[in-house]
Amino acid sequence: MDDARLLTGARLVTPTGVPDLGWLLVTGDTIAGIGAGPPPPGPGGLTGADRIDLGGHWVVPGFVDIHCHGGGGKSFAGEPPDAVAGAVATHRRRGSTTLLASLVSRPVPELVREIAVLAELVHDGLFAGLHLEGPFLAEARCGAHDPAVLRPPDPASVDALLTAGRGSVRMITMAPELDGALTAIRTVADAGVLAAIGHTDATEAQVRPAVEAGATVATHLYNGMRPLHHREPGPVGALLDDDRVTVELICDLVHLHPTVVRLAARTAGRHRVVAVTDAMAAAGAGDGAYRIGDLAVDVRDGVPVLAETGALAGSALTMDAAFANLVRHCGFSMSDAVMATATRPAELLGLEAVTGSLVAGRRADLVVLDGDLAPAGVMHRGRWVGGLPLPG
Repeated sequence: MDDARLLTGARLVTPTGVPDLGWLLVTGDTIAGIGAGPPPPGPGGLTGADRIDLGGHWVVPGFVDIHCHGGGGKSFAGEPPDAVAGAVATHRRRGSTTLLASLVSRPVPELVREIAVLAELVHDGLFAGLHLEGPFLAEARCGAHDPAVLRPPDPASVDALLTAGRGSVRMITMAPELDGALTAIRTVADAGVLAAIGHTDATEAQVRPAVEAGATVATHLYNGMRPLHHREPGPVGALLDDDRVTVELICDLVHLHPTVVRLAARTAGRHRVVAVTDAMAAAGAGDGAYRIGDLAVDVRDGVPVLAETGALAGSALTMDAAFANLVRHCGFSMSDAVMATATRPAELLGLEAVTGSLVAGRRADLVVLDGDLAPAGVMHRGRWVGGLPLPG
């Protein structure tokens, strides 16, 4: 078959384990077959397929990043479509085959306009959806969000944001202690949108009702929230303690120490941990001067900070580095790292039947990693889009 590619000699990380070596057949944009050992002769398009011997490289599912603001020197918001596509391409080349476009806090009318523009790119397939990180956040834990635009949620504003997205808004982060937050969380959850808790100074007693109202995600756990204390667990303790909540972790080794990552993973379990980049425009673009919304950001040695306060301002992380950090520094197995970077986030988005695992019938989104866990090739919907030149 002209569009069939057969990968052999691969260490495949599948839901059932990691065979010593195996094969994977891609036909069009789909994984048509997968197995351990050498490929069987003949059936399923194996004869005549374009064969690529991976020489023992790892193959993992394409990464699914549910919290990313930009890359390649550009933010996802406020840029023309070709610039946004370039930012997406930066992350795809590093293995992120599925992305949510995250937007920082803006006045609601401006955010409505940004959502309307990006909704078109969601419907075109560039993104899997939009994540609104604000403006319903706590000023005391605003991080790199402009405190001047933060506000409590009200029904009209929540409705305006959801309506502007035309089904493209997939997650909204809120601080549960704000007036109207519990009502907003119920509205968001009832609309089939992920309600996330983040940038919050809430006590545990304020977080628990938010989870009961339908919040199911902790936005970058530990960061931008009241810290864990042995007499006041706060959001960190409450969210880790509730099996209904999936926790985001920024694994750049700057936002979180590896020990903290391990503690969160052991407490939550492998099915409740999602690695995210929280990447801003500097991801894949290097040090320099940038902006997040209206705030100036300096990136030094790969670490973005607000020029005025020195507070962390997102990251310059890409998911290939996050994956390697999980395995090399945080004690994750390859299978658990795949769960955190692909399988669980795909499940959160309702895409588990489409992507997030190496299973026949799933979309051919995959990353070939060398012995150092660096991308040697990235396939998005059956086409090579990054890494070393590979046939096909």
